[in-house]
Amino acid sequence: MGEAFLLKVEKLSKAFGGVHAVVNVSFQLAPGKVLGIIGPNGSGKTTLVNVITGFIHPQSGRIYFKDKDITGLQPHKIANLGLTRTFQVMRPYHSLSAFKNIIVPLNSPRVKKTRAGRLGDKDAVAIDILEDIGFERDTRVPFKTAGSLPLGYLKRLELARCIALKPEVIICDEVFSGLSMSEITSLIPLLERLQMDGIALIMIEHRLRELFRLANRVMVMNFGQKIAEGPPGVVMSDPAVKEAYMGKEKSP
Repeated sequence: MGEAFLLKVEKLSKAFGGVHAVVNVSFQLAPGKVLGIIGPNGSGKTTLVNVITGFIHPQSGRIYFKDKDITGLQPHKIANLGLTRTFQVMRPYHSLSAFKNIIVPLNSPRVKKTRAGRLGDKDAVAIDILEDIGFERDTRVPFKTAGSLPLGYLKRLELARCIALKPEVIICDEVFSGLSMSEITSLIPLLERLQMDGIALIMIEHRLRELFRLANRVMVMNFGQKIAEGPPGVVMSDPAVKEAYMGKEKSP
């Protein structure tokens, strides 16, 4: 039998006016795998994610999650199925404390269903999730308002909000962006642990060296189209990928 896929994207397209942001893109994602999506700025990566997660409706193509057609579903319904995402521009509840940000997804229909009502003390569960993602339990950090947290903690909080939903897929939109090398180094084991727990990851990234430590497969986009897909080493040696990143060599 063939490999089971959590997510299937088939011939997805989206245009804004005359600009074709996503053009006939297809790919598949299996449980516990990490797919990197890379490409120059403006290549359609975030638009693709916004379409998959219901924030933008496609003009054509279909999206299947666990064989269920989720094309055009509202974002909260897609999240409650187990397909979650972080945002390039973080969207916490700024006036709530970090752990209260986690209480919100813990009250979702998905968590109530997957935990069969046996959640216990939600405050304690929220603190546990934050500790697992790198918040220090015995400090005031989990109790600080999200709006007062530095970037590194905000990135972790985004991931923690996804994890609280008990997802099967997390899409990370430039989770390494703006972080120091030490912050990235501390995040990588957390992402590896999610993968080992069977959660599939899609990672949009410009930090290629760090991404390639995690990704089983890489998909390259340029001008809205998929121009290559495969293992990182093979993909980066593709002439079309080199041209997308470095431009076409001019004849002397």
